[in-house]
Amino acid sequence: MKVSILFFLILQMNKILFYSTLMMSSILAISGISWVTVWISLEMNLLSIMPLMKNKMKNTSEAMIKYFMIQAMASTILLFSILIFQLTKKMELINSAYFMLNSALFMKMGAAPFHFWYPETLSGISWENNFIMLTWQKIAPMILITTIKFSIMFIFVFITFSTLLGSLQSFNQICMRKFLGYSSINHIGWMLSTLLTSHTIWMFYFLIYSLISMNIVIILQKLNIFYFNQINGLLSFNLKLKFMYMLNFLSLSGLPPFLGFIPKWLIISHLAMNNLYALSMILIIFTLLAMYVYLRITFSTFSLFYKQMIFTLSGKITYFIYFLNFLTLMGSMIHILSTSFL
Repeated sequence: MKVSILFFLILQMNKILFYSTLMMSSILAISGISWVTVWISLEMNLLSIMPLMKNKMKNTSEAMIKYFMIQAMASTILLFSILIFQLTKKMELINSAYFMLNSALFMKMGAAPFHFWYPETLSGISWENNFIMLTWQKIAPMILITTIKFSIMFIFVFITFSTLLGSLQSFNQICMRKFLGYSSINHIGWMLSTLLTSHTIWMFYFLIYSLISMNIVIILQKLNIFYFNQINGLLSFNLKLKFMYMLNFLSLSGLPPFLGFIPKWLIISHLAMNNLYALSMILIIFTLLAMYVYLRITFSTFSLFYKQMIFTLSGKITYFIYFLNFLTLMGSMIHILSTSFL
């Protein structure tokens, strides 16, 4: 008994250690004074998240190998571009190094067309690690991109591919983790577009996206849901919470008047003010495709009525989850009311 308790405490201490180094490495990468420091910090980040991915799930080892291979490839390209900066002064090579550096960072965050590894990795890891991959692991590459010289047309390509492929490839998904992965790729396109106009809006968008994703992931983790056919009987013990929870998918899609609509509204406004009308239309059209998938999930769940309680886990639903649901659904109304009085 004592040995098992000691083993459990050691595991928890290891988790705390790896979470601490994961957070510190991202902060060091953002605040690094040289690209060598940035590269070392990103490697620390990779070595920190690999032990956290390990669990008893079936496809965890495969997902870990895929993630390690892709991140190692991106780190090699990053280091090679840093060496080009140091060893040459020819403009042609320097421009090529900028292209390679940007591509390596896009590969690390999983932006399309370098997204092929991202949904597959998410489908093999736990919900806890899914949330880290969907949110925290994007911070360092995105902020680093703002410090690099880049062509607007080059960013346009990644924005277009991310919003298009993130929408289209989510159509035939039956796995919830893959679906949220493609949804995240779609949101990467929106977040990249904010880097062209305002970094403040990017932070606002990222915080709201993280809040809605946390709200969705918490319930899916507690009820051990991984596929769409399991979500139909979701929260049958509490129809009010079920209604509130499923509306979070509409909030994630950016449907007004939910909280997820506010940052997209701000992005479109700023893109219009900077005369980026073509980019605004691309984002709106491709996001409408993704919205169809969210509506399909939501309405199929609402239309199915279960007389019998499929899940009997009502004790696991806390008031904190009720508060998160209320915040993500009524956040836009709170925002409108607050701005009207300012």
